[in-house]
Amino acid sequence: MVRRTFSRAELESYRDAVVPDLLPNAPGQVLKLLFVGINPGLWTAATQTHFAHPGNRFYPALLLGGVITEPVDPADGMSDVERTMMRERGIGISNVVHRATAKASELSAEELKAGGQQLVELVARERPRVVAIAGITAYRTAFGLPRAVPGRQPDTIDDLWSGAQLWVVPNPSGLNAHETVASLAAAYREVALAAGVIGASGACN
Repeated sequence: MVRRTFSRAELESYRDAVVPDLLPNAPGQVLKLLFVGINPGLWTAATQTHFAHPGNRFYPALLLGGVITEPVDPADGMSDVERTMMRERGIGISNVVHRATAKASELSAEELKAGGQQLVELVARERPRVVAIAGITAYRTAFGLPRAVPGRQPDTIDDLWSGAQLWVVPNPSGLNAHETVASLAAAYREVALAAGVIGASGACN
């Protein structure tokens, strides 16, 4: 199978496009774990699939960590079967800011703060058990917490999140050279355990 490619002009045409959140959409589906990216990249906007750039390590890390059991290659766009699999496992995906850019650095502090408030409102509606924001710098800016560190955030923060546990996990972008698929897998497995997506044995709950 030949992977789809986009010219620079094609990708640029998706600048400022919005990618819908992946959330439960059928009876019996429960949102346990909400992953939150910074904002969609242009490839994500072109395919309408979160974390879709071929260099992004999100789905390989989920697979290695046992958070999902089947590989997902989103570069051509996630299939309906794959979306259903994510939802049935209790996994959702959103972003702090919803407009697509080539780089997260194009976002202003004001956009991040406004997006943070919208995210809080989304969590209040959807009631996930765990919220995992992928990117410490964006989290610090969006919520005015310059000294925040990665990992589980203090219990006092949970009140803002309607009782959900809040975690900050590493960003899976290929530009984040400090992380590997293995280190990302360990971080994502930790939040999946906290959310009850998987048990200690790795089995789906």
